[in-house]
Amino acid sequence: KMAASVCRVGGAVGRAFARARGPTLLSLRRSQATVTYAQSLLGAPETQLTTLDNGLRIASEETGHATCTVGVWIGVGSRYETEKNNGAGFFLEHLAFKGTKKHPQSALEQAVESMGAHLSAYTSREHTAYYMKALAKDLPKAVELLSEVVQSSALSEAEIEQQRGVILKELEEVEGSLQDVCLDLLHATAYQATPLAQSVLGPSQNARTLTRQDLVDYINSHYKAPRMVLAAAGGVNHEELVGLAKQHFSGVSFEYQDDAVPVLSPCRFTGSEVRMRDDAMPLAHIAIAVEGAGAANPDIVPLMVANSILGSYDITFGGGKHLSSTLARRAAELNLCHSYQAFHSTYSDTGLMGIYFVTGKHNIEDMMHWAQNAWMNLCTTVTDSDVARAKNALKASLVGQLNGTTLICDDIGRHVLNYGRRIPLAEWDARIDVRTSFQLPDYNRMRSAMYWLRF
Repeated sequence: KMAASVCRVGGAVGRAFARARGPTLLSLRRSQATVTYAQSLLGAPETQLTTLDNGLRIASEETGHATCTVGVWIGVGSRYETEKNNGAGFFLEHLAFKGTKKHPQSALEQAVESMGAHLSAYTSREHTAYYMKALAKDLPKAVELLSEVVQSSALSEAEIEQQRGVILKELEEVEGSLQDVCLDLLHATAYQATPLAQSVLGPSQNARTLTRQDLVDYINSHYKAPRMVLAAAGGVNHEELVGLAKQHFSGVSFEYQDDAVPVLSPCRFTGSEVRMRDDAMPLAHIAIAVEGAGAANPDIVPLMVANSILGSYDITFGGGKHLSSTLARRAAELNLCHSYQAFHSTYSDTGLMGIYFVTGKHNIEDMMHWAQNAWMNLCTTVTDSDVARAKNALKASLVGQLNGTTLICDDIGRHVLNYGRRIPLAEWDARIDVRTSFQLPDYNRMRSAMYWLRF
């Protein structure tokens, strides 16, 4: 990954200018500029969407910033891999910035650094993204470099061999991140014998054996125009972006060899468990989950509200018995755990709704009991005030996740891949508002999902 810093001076100048003004004038201007939360949602910039002849989609939101983030989001990840090539997407992520057919690594780095830009990438179970944050005036060069990274990566044998060692080292480091290990194990058992059980990084054996041809075959099979979204946010003009896309991405293929279009196989959920016991470890890292909703499922919103009711907790939090979440209050008062986090991992057709917590070995049973009790309360005794608080917390979270052009751009890219469009905040807000305490998770469905669990 390459990065360069961009200095922002407007904030300091603006504050100095504000201090020079009188308090009466400042008060007047505040009252004139005040808008309600609903007005701010309705006034959010529109996301424009265009599709090229080859099926590649271009989506952008113009915010008027001096900077922009632009990237390519691709509908491919570890779920599309096999046991043999699991980890290929992660391997390509490492090779993406090691040079293209037109720019060797040094030239690519120099081109990015000369713009003061930041070039990065990530791979998940269903998505891959390559994106760049740069000054708005450098958008044409950023799109050109991204098109080369996606379409013309060098994939030299020497660089592949060098990256093997880097990836193996990274796999060792990930083993030290117990939260990542725990959640990977959760997927491995919940979706056992299905592609969603595979980790994004892949096994170390594959990192040692993947060949250049394996990576080329992976690109040729999945990097197709209808599965790509060129997304941008910030100081971008949509028509200009469409023109750049036609110039640099019109050549991306939309045809599959022998018409063998990859089709996602259903990933069934299996109620089960996996334990890795090590008495030398001071704390236990535990994740428990039931099957949740897929991205397009209408149940996604009530499950988001339910997760907001459960909330999160860390031993460093203040508040104690005054925390809003009942589970968080019990965790603080009864010293149940060091931390917990309710989560909902969403995929195209399924999901995992669960709780991850860290606790001492003598508190596992107590924390598990109260976590399950909190789930059951969602189906039986949750109050309207609980739901109202959770709605507000969820709305604040959704707004806070779009703080900056990079987060907005990522939201655009993922939404277009998942839904075929960008769902605006105003629509999320409306969907959240119609939920009541009677529309939260069903007791029988949640209980049946845990029927085979044994503790």
